[in-house]
Amino acid sequence: MERQRSFAVKPTRFLVFTFTISSFIIFLSFISLWIVKNSPARPESFLFFNRTPVAVSFFRPVNLQTVNSFGRNFSRTDANNTHLIDTHFRKSENLSAHLKNPENITGYGGISIPGEQRNENAAEEGKKDGGADGNTTAIRPSDGETSIKEVEVQLPISEMIKNKEVKIPLEKLESPKKIVRNESHRCDLTKGKWVFDESNPLYSNGSCPFIDEGFDCEGNGRLDLNYKKFKWQPQDCDDYRFNATKMLELIRGKRIVFVGDSINRNQWESMLCMLFSAIKDPRKVYETRGRRITKKKGNYSFKFVDYKCTVEFYVSHFLVHEDKARLGRRRIQTLRIDTIDRGSSRWRGADVLVFNSAHWWSHYKTKSGINYYQERDQVLPRLDVNIAFKRALTTWGAWVDKYINSKKTRVFFRSSAPSHFRGGQWNSGGHCREATEPLNVTSSNLGYPEKNVIVEDVISQMKTRVTLLNVTGLSDYRIDGHPSMYGKSVVNRQGSRGGEDCSHWCLPGVPDTWNELLYFHLNYNEMVK
Repeated sequence: MERQRSFAVKPTRFLVFTFTISSFIIFLSFISLWIVKNSPARPESFLFFNRTPVAVSFFRPVNLQTVNSFGRNFSRTDANNTHLIDTHFRKSENLSAHLKNPENITGYGGISIPGEQRNENAAEEGKKDGGADGNTTAIRPSDGETSIKEVEVQLPISEMIKNKEVKIPLEKLESPKKIVRNESHRCDLTKGKWVFDESNPLYSNGSCPFIDEGFDCEGNGRLDLNYKKFKWQPQDCDDYRFNATKMLELIRGKRIVFVGDSINRNQWESMLCMLFSAIKDPRKVYETRGRRITKKKGNYSFKFVDYKCTVEFYVSHFLVHEDKARLGRRRIQTLRIDTIDRGSSRWRGADVLVFNSAHWWSHYKTKSGINYYQERDQVLPRLDVNIAFKRALTTWGAWVDKYINSKKTRVFFRSSAPSHFRGGQWNSGGHCREATEPLNVTSSNLGYPEKNVIVEDVISQMKTRVTLLNVTGLSDYRIDGHPSMYGKSVVNRQGSRGGEDCSHWCLPGVPDTWNELLYFHLNYNEMVK
């Protein structure tokens, strides 16, 4: 009996002991959960790259290689050697009310904005807000200092930079691979002055075989050559310079295509000359169909053999289709403002597209707009030129949105270039032959052309990212840069007082600066890969 009782007692003690231990463990678990639940949540923030929110933890630095939309091997180490010019951020609508005094905010690429406090609730509110309104915000600290360091995000980026700007100095790039893609620029390239520079021009008219007769002012007898020595210096930017070799590397294996009127041909010839200056063997640059540049033929494609790239030009005065239609018993010339130019298939597949259209919209037919503009099968009896221009550009914009792959192609639209006729127009004795140096102030009658406003409006409504290459204001100073009476050979212009060219530009000359601006955008935005 004693032995049986002893056997019954031992299991009971074991069960009591087990129950006690289990209860204690459960109690500790509930306590731990309660502590975790009531502790302040560690915030997360969202860093936006190309409109895609990426959650970033506070306990480890961000490796940019994991969030770079371009697939480049751009790591945190590379960031220390990268020149940040500007950054496109997506703003959040409702979060600004929750930001009081953010401090030590670090944005994309380590742009530091000191002197503010962090709001602990901003991350949670950012998660609720979730979206972006698509606006571009510049950031500019009061002290003007910029640092590039390890990227650690402490608040939603879209709100950290709201209504703030950072002015970032420009530096020359050592390699086009070490560039961060950005959407706009911290320095304003359109504000500055023309300075006399003995190192200009970047090429000579004698060394470039691509300048046609109409732009070869020195070859046509112009003796005052200071127009070639002036260089555009933006007031808020460090010095920058076109580098032909680097530009050729940027477009290696690619197509850069200029589409537009003769002013764009002016810029295209300038680009050919600037790139040709870096070529050691002239035989390795040729027109693919053997064409010689003249005003008669409108389509050219020059191959740079060593770099396997082409620099092309396609004439399109209006970007929309020039046609003929029957009006009563006669056929008349019309402009179909709802139909893209028939040559548009040649533009597709380019890696860089540079468009322009403005020069021909001042022609008497376009300006009067009487029985000239056509939509579908209807010839419009009368239409204002600016309304027609906007409809034509809307047609162009719809074509770009439909057929251009923005991941492959960088699209530019160059603004209108000013003319400087005095005493009449191009067909009524207008001239500019007395001008030998730039104006000190812009011509008072120019203002900001309405066509530029229309271009900006159309671009703003497009899905495809288009960069406005704004050359209007800086070119307006250069009344001395036109061919004037030296747009023709000496034999052809003897005794001629009318028909001077104060619309196009001498080469070397002002269009070289346009291409420097184009190079700047390509180099610092890394859209050409």
